[in-house]
Amino acid sequence: MEKFFNIKCRASGLVPNVVVLVATIRALKMHGGGPNVTAGAPLAKEYTEENLQLVQDGCCNLQKQIQISQLFGVPVVVALNIFKTDTQAEIDLVCKIAKDSGAYDAVPCNHWSYGGKGALELADAVKGAANQDNDFQYLYDLELPIVEKIRTIAQKVYGASDIELSPKAQSKVEIYTQQGFNKLPICMAKTHLSLSHQSDKKGVPTGFILPISDVRASIGAGFIYPLVGTMSTMPGLPTRPCFYDIDLDADTEEVKGLF
Repeated sequence: MEKFFNIKCRASGLVPNVVVLVATIRALKMHGGGPNVTAGAPLAKEYTEENLQLVQDGCCNLQKQIQISQLFGVPVVVALNIFKTDTQAEIDLVCKIAKDSGAYDAVPCNHWSYGGKGALELADAVKGAANQDNDFQYLYDLELPIVEKIRTIAQKVYGASDIELSPKAQSKVEIYTQQGFNKLPICMAKTHLSLSHQSDKKGVPTGFILPISDVRASIGAGFIYPLVGTMSTMPGLPTRPCFYDIDLDADTEEVKGLF
């Protein structure tokens, strides 16, 4: 959202009417201090049994995401994707906290089981929010120096106390500024698993220094992208990608090799 608003909307002239913020009770429980989740391993009981305390503790992350959306002056609707193990008490708690925290509405969504019918309430909420007054604004002025734009994102969006540029990153900033690219918007390359640069820091981390290890430029695309901490910018593929083993059975018309 932050990248879309600051980059895409500037280039296209698009003005968003509403932010749909998707949440799950399981994710909120993790942000509330729930056990680590390992791919392929069974979920801990905390994620499949009612635990209102974990949900309430984890809603700090949802509240922060609502606040981030509101920085841009756009109404927020929380779409709570429901799992069959979620209890009504957990659902009601999340929706109440979301609305108390400034969301226009918070709606349980069951489209995974009911198709379009399961998202009708969400559609109504989005329609209502889109008709609200909209004071859309960008997070920063493009005239700001590159470092100040990065600092603004780090402090206002991620909650960092400040940023720290490596010598390499600082050198790149100076070069891009000399070349006249300092007025480009910023596309942060950072883990999606935490508001901070450390993927295991859940909830709402504060007071941390956001490390900028490198700063690169995509001139054709029209943005500068800082690398936050240790960040790979290319997907990691095995020596033999899985698509080699995927095929279509001409007789049964079934796809083979997906699992």
